[in-house]
Amino acid sequence: MKIFVLLMITAAFAAHSWALDRCSVVRAIRNGGVIGIKGYTLGDYVCLAYQASRYDTSLNRSPTEYGIFQINSYWWCNDGRTVGRKNLCGMSCTNLLNSYIDDDVRCLKRIVRDPNGLGAWSVWTRYCKGRDLSSYTDFC
Repeated sequence: MKIFVLLMITAAFAAHSWALDRCSVVRAIRNGGVIGIKGYTLGDYVCLAYQASRYDTSLNRSPTEYGIFQINSYWWCNDGRTVGRKNLCGMSCTNLLNSYIDDDVRCLKRIVRDPNGLGAWSVWTRYCKGRDLSSYTDFC
C-alpha cells in the first residue's frame, strides 16, 4: 500500500512537469536567433536552461522566477502581482510555463541584449561561464 501511495504522489508531480529533452531545447535555441549575441554560444544557452530548470518549462521555483530559463517577473514578464514590474519582454509570465519555448527564447534574446547579458543568471556564471560546454550540444 505504501508503494502505491508513493507512486500516486510521484505521478501527480510528474503530471505537472513539462521537462523537455535536451535536443528539443537545442533546436529551439538554434532557431531563436540568440547564438552569437555578445559572443554567447549555443552551449551557453543550453547550459543555462539545464542549470536553471533541468529543462523543466513548468518550473516556477520562486514566486518571481518562471520557466525553462527561470525568467524574473520584476523585469521581464507580467505575473500580475509583482510591484513595480517592468515587463520588458511584453508577455505574461504564464506564457513561460508551457512546453512551447519559442516565446521563452524571444524573451531570452531581449535579456541577453541587456548590459548584464547571461551574467544576469548566477547559475550561468557559476556553472557555465568559461567552461567547455560541448556536452550540452553534442549529438543534437
